[in-house]
Amino acid sequence: MLLGCIADDFTGATDLANTLVRNGMRTIQLLGVPDADTPPVDADAIVVALKSRTTAAADAVAQSLAALKWLQARGARQILFKYCSTFDSTDQGNIGPVADALCDALGTQFSIACPAFPENKRTIYKGYLFVGDVLLSESSMRNHPLTPMTDASLVRVLQRQTKHKVGLVELASVRQGAAAVRARMHALQQDSCRYAILDATEDAHLMTLGEALADTPLITGGSGIALGLPENFRRAGLLARNDRADALAPVGGLAAVIAGSCSVATLGQIEHMQRTCPSFKLDPMALARSAQPLTDAIEFARSKLDAGPVLIYASAQPEEVRKAQEALGKERASEVIESAQGKIAQELIAAGVRKLVVAGGETAGAVVGALKVKALQIGPQIDPGVPWTLSMGEPKVALALKSGNFGAEDFFAKALASIK
Repeated sequence: MLLGCIADDFTGATDLANTLVRNGMRTIQLLGVPDADTPPVDADAIVVALKSRTTAAADAVAQSLAALKWLQARGARQILFKYCSTFDSTDQGNIGPVADALCDALGTQFSIACPAFPENKRTIYKGYLFVGDVLLSESSMRNHPLTPMTDASLVRVLQRQTKHKVGLVELASVRQGAAAVRARMHALQQDSCRYAILDATEDAHLMTLGEALADTPLITGGSGIALGLPENFRRAGLLARNDRADALAPVGGLAAVIAGSCSVATLGQIEHMQRTCPSFKLDPMALARSAQPLTDAIEFARSKLDAGPVLIYASAQPEEVRKAQEALGKERASEVIESAQGKIAQELIAAGVRKLVVAGGETAGAVVGALKVKALQIGPQIDPGVPWTLSMGEPKVALALKSGNFGAEDFFAKALASIK
């Protein structure tokens, strides 16, 4: 293993693994901190997917350190801590606390933060994160039900999460090349900065940054920051070129979609799929009162599956989400939905589903947890940031774990049409 990665949610982990595979690294994604039941793996890169983005900071730190220890024991030469390209977190964490803990454990005094992903319209300029043409704080992320982002300055956001000084490598340095970036990072370290936010507005900048970070023990960022890392290993003679890193075995069986994200992108994808496929909406209020809605959803799916894909979703508009959270509490509202989604996934697999698209990080965590999937082989990309994966173990299930904000409007149909 060359690169050891720790991701703070399951779909984000898949996004990162997709980036590495597309750049020729054989990549395996492990779901949760590996244990005795984790299948043996042979890969150039391993991504440990945690469900730590919205947990208590202390728990996120503990999980991340356990993952780090496992990766170090298997010889990882470099560590990447992956979070969302919208940097979503809270002023209390978990990005800062986890990064601090990983730095301390690795004995390094300096690291970087770069969630830029230009292919998915996430760019950083003068330390400000843009989503498309608007600041993060003016995007739909300002209304996120769990981690609303109301400040686009990554320097300020990270500074509120760590006691260490945060600096900035501006685009002017990035445009001058890897040597200029290294010089600027050295200057920031001499100025007592532990972290540097890195500007990037196009993929070429990420390739430059990747080269500059070849000797950095810990890198933190979105999946885009991994674009330039495989080439570092090739330059060092540690990685051969591989055009088949994303090859997957064919998978038969029925198909279904489970959606939980309330992002604008996922809501549009649900609306698009409803034009051609049967769908069933889960209501957290009804699920909290009775088991009947869960039974109804399962019976609905079983009655429709033979005719084609079905969609089971809990995604809703922000006002509807707020009402459920006010009535049940945020944790309870999430708990009843995720529990139902996990049970539905189990029933779908029992009914013969072998191609499953899952939308939303928390939903993906609930689904793969319920299915007891321990590891995924990473396959071809469907849309930027989202590949097909194949579960390791039996039964073999093709899974597309989609971050809520990712994918075109026709993503669900496109995904199911692209898998054999």
